[in-house]
Amino acid sequence: MTPIRVIVIDDSAFMRKMITDILESDSRIHVIATARNGEDGLKKIQELSPDVVTLDVEMPVMDGITALTQIMDTNPLPVVMLSSLTKDATNSTLQAITSGAVDFITKPSGSISLDIATIKQEIITKVIAASQVDVTKKRETTETPKLVATKQLYAKTLVLIGASTGGPRALQRLIMDLPNDFSSPVLIVQHMPAGFTKSLAERLNNLSALHIKEATHGEIIKERTVYIAPGDYHMKIRRVGTSHAIELTGEKERAGHRPAVDVLFESAAEIARMNKVAVVLTGMGSDGSSGIETLKMHDPDAIVLAESEESAIIYGMPKAAIKTNAVNYIVHLHQMGEMIYKLTNRSGGM
Repeated sequence: MTPIRVIVIDDSAFMRKMITDILESDSRIHVIATARNGEDGLKKIQELSPDVVTLDVEMPVMDGITALTQIMDTNPLPVVMLSSLTKDATNSTLQAITSGAVDFITKPSGSISLDIATIKQEIITKVIAASQVDVTKKRETTETPKLVATKQLYAKTLVLIGASTGGPRALQRLIMDLPNDFSSPVLIVQHMPAGFTKSLAERLNNLSALHIKEATHGEIIKERTVYIAPGDYHMKIRRVGTSHAIELTGEKERAGHRPAVDVLFESAAEIARMNKVAVVLTGMGSDGSSGIETLKMHDPDAIVLAESEESAIIYGMPKAAIKTNAVNYIVHLHQMGEMIYKLTNRSGGM
């Protein structure tokens, strides 16, 4: 097997060496060059044609966002961003993810992280996963699947969405495709560290007429509102009188994730007298598939959608969902918003 050829771009010589050492500790990866800023990196990308680039967000001369834009415009290839947890870096990272970067890695302790080795496996895993993404693939739109007659038993509908790698970009497309009069509440689990989910909610809120926010513990779920689970907390739904509320918990991770899609779907399975539409978008792994099975076991009339292979950045989570045989529709991302609207519009809002 030919090793994955990587270029590491970071303004810190220490970070360049540490990331190189981490990546080259895995025989599947070979770092062919390093660069100290975006300008230097673009030259080396043009000369060496790597399979993957790791790109620091904050750099002098040419920052990571500017470099990413030029990479995607002139020589599209898989890019994994490296970011600190500052507010500016968080916002820039989300901009990068929605502008073409495949994934991102959070430095554990700032722009120069002496403890970067603590996330060694995450760096290796994400670079290998990125190498399998075809960023030049044309994600053609397809016709929206025709709705099969299904039971819509109740006046209220709840939409549940799970996503991981590639999710912020997919969510941006889906949310923008929902019409302004969309009324059903939406609960989203996106695999992201604490700090990033709030910025994601703010970014999406600025692009939509819907109210999009990071969920808070105990708040009552309302119509025309999209709730994003905060990083490092599972999100559940619980009944409060005649209403339903958000419950955030610090229970142990599920398959390495907190928040986990399975936890959200399983909690929704316990909610009675409500239509449910569950959606699994792009992502590595299988989070959401167990939750789908639980949801369908408790509520056979729940509708489950999975993103199609044609549009998913990473097909792992949708593929695992489809393997459960509990998915009702396989939908291209470009049709997902329309499909959700049709399903919910037939039965009203919350």
